Amino acid sequence: MARKKTSPAWKTISLLLVFLVLYTFYELIGEHFRTLSGMPAKEASQDKIPCRVIKVYDGDTFQCKLENGERIKVRLIGIDTPESRRNRKALRDAQRSGVTVEEIIRLGKKASAFTKRLIPPGTVVYLETDVQLHDRYGRLLAYVYLPDGRMLNEVLIQEGYATVYTVPPNVKYAERFVELQKKAIEGKKGLWKEGF
Repeated sequence: MARKKTSPAWKTISLLLVFLVLYTFYELIGEHFRTLSGMPAKEASQDKIPCRVIKVYDGDTFQCKLENGERIKVRLIGIDTPESRRNRKALRDAQRSGVTVEEIIRLGKKASAFTKRLIPPGTVVYLETDVQLHDRYGRLLAYVYLPDGRMLNEVLIQEGYATVYTVPPNVKYAERFVELQKKAIEGKKGLWKEGF
């Protein structure tokens, strides 16, 4: 009985199908292990810029040093924490919210202390940018990932130490942030239990 010869086109198609199945399996398994290990989801796991924390200014701003030695000031995208010292923004926030400046500063110091616990000087964090790279003060706008893979911006909202502050065009994770804030308010987490 003679064997039929397989055409080169069928061999190519077969190889492509095998490759596609293996690739899909690899991606599914990889995503599963990233989730179990607490690493960021695939959408947030693109190449990030490592930066060693030098100083934390307040709950949403810090300075770090890039691998090339350059020092940069980083402002967390999509969130806002209360001011931790008396300044024009603290006065504006007090007028807008009806909360005293002293209370805003007290809450701001708590948010700042929380951030300092998460990223003390020497911590290597990983920066992810969005559409707009810098704010009007020249600070790099970033989503910041902790060494354990969690996003600092999300942790601050989730634990109730920051509010969502979305400024287009940097809206990549805006919907996730809003959901996390709803849960933090409902659970009276962090500053929300103090009437934030």
